[in-house]
Amino acid sequence: MRCWPRRKPVFRGTPAVFLDRDGTINRNRHGQYITLPAQLRLYARAPEALKLLAGKGYLLIVLTNQSGIGRGYMTPAVSRAINLKLVDDLRREGAFLDAVYFCPHTPDDGCGCRKPATGLLEEAAASGRIDLARSFVAGDKRSDLELARRAGLKGHLVLTGAGRQAAARTGKRAFRDLLALARAVPDVKRTK
Repeated sequence: MRCWPRRKPVFRGTPAVFLDRDGTINRNRHGQYITLPAQLRLYARAPEALKLLAGKGYLLIVLTNQSGIGRGYMTPAVSRAINLKLVDDLRREGAFLDAVYFCPHTPDDGCGCRKPATGLLEEAAASGRIDLARSFVAGDKRSDLELARRAGLKGHLVLTGAGRQAAARTGKRAFRDLLALARAVPDVKRTK
């Protein structure tokens, strides 16, 4: 479900980076859920990475599993406040997200929106003509890579958060962090 912006965005043929949140943009509290806005802490290089990706012509769309809602650790309203803090913290650093979508379900719920299922990505894509052929997924977990595979997109792993464990299990090349990835991907404004 969409958390932000309030009104349905309209994307116009632009490629997107579908970004994981916890462990990719902000610090992941290993073994714990972020259940209060004050617990959200950006990685120092994340705003620069997002500015670089936007400057290269990508939409910045966050897709995040938030099973803490389904487990009763927080309400949907608190989850929304955490996501809005993410948007505001990044905005203060000059990085602007285009949208944030979240799944409130637990892994046992069998929903179609929990990554690696493609529901959140499909909901974002329904907001307009996202150029999926030049879009990709960035995250720190195997579920992010599996989402990319299921959606027919490239998937990139970062070593922040759970990335080191995911890289060891998958053998996939990984980037130091989101900024290293942002520096490596093509500038889509120049490749039209």
